[in-house]
Amino acid sequence: MLRSLRHLASARPASLVALGFVAVLLLAAIIGPSVVPYDPLATNVSRSLEAPSFDHWCGTDQLGRDIFSRVVAATRLDVAIAVSAVAISFVIGNSVGAACGFFGGALDQWIGRLVDVLMAFPLFVVAMAMVAVLGNTVANVIYATALINLPFYIRFSRTEVAVRRNAGYVQAARLGGAGDAGVLFGVLLPNILPGLMVQMSINLGWAILNASGLSFIGVGVRPPAPEWGILVSEGAQFILTGQWWVAAWPGLALMFAVLAFNLAGDALRDLFDVRSRA
Repeated sequence: MLRSLRHLASARPASLVALGFVAVLLLAAIIGPSVVPYDPLATNVSRSLEAPSFDHWCGTDQLGRDIFSRVVAATRLDVAIAVSAVAISFVIGNSVGAACGFFGGALDQWIGRLVDVLMAFPLFVVAMAMVAVLGNTVANVIYATALINLPFYIRFSRTEVAVRRNAGYVQAARLGGAGDAGVLFGVLLPNILPGLMVQMSINLGWAILNASGLSFIGVGVRPPAPEWGILVSEGAQFILTGQWWVAAWPGLALMFAVLAFNLAGDALRDLFDVRSRA
């Protein structure tokens, strides 16, 4: 692993920086709400819409809440939604997709048609409709985000397993006494893990963007919970009047989070895929 990190630092310094930023995001999600200088929900109307200063590094919003504290506290909720949604879609999507690619037949055909139907609709609209019907709670945002991520894992796993199911190392595993489950989960899935890591990293960024987008239009997480989409939505009305900081800081946090997760995908591929370093 240390050798891989040294190779990454010399060959892809931007990816190493992205991994560092992801680590900062995860640290902020874990300890951020407990170390921020102000209560992210505490209001002080007498200090509303103050510009960034030594007292309030990122300024205050229309209710006098400290924007820096709210942006940092929002990291936990956004990252938790993204990680939970991607974990659900990763487990279900890869299991279903790998089974389709390995066994084929009617299962492959039916699942393939269902995936085609799901992807025929704009995925954000599907998530928006699902949350609107079930209710705008954090749990429903997670389920909706997981649902629209499923096609990516099903298609990826199905294709990669179908290509490899008759490979030499698979036949060797069968000769060694491995059954279908052993071949599928012990041989094939570990071999497609580097590509899955890249897909997961990209989906994490997209899941954060999706959750924030739902909150921005009012069908995601409910105010006054600190969440990046809510913060951008609340601050958008003040841009034209000159209070740019209300929307700018949560918008920048959202942008860098998505960018970091996308760049981290390349770094993870280099770390886990030996062929990329050959």
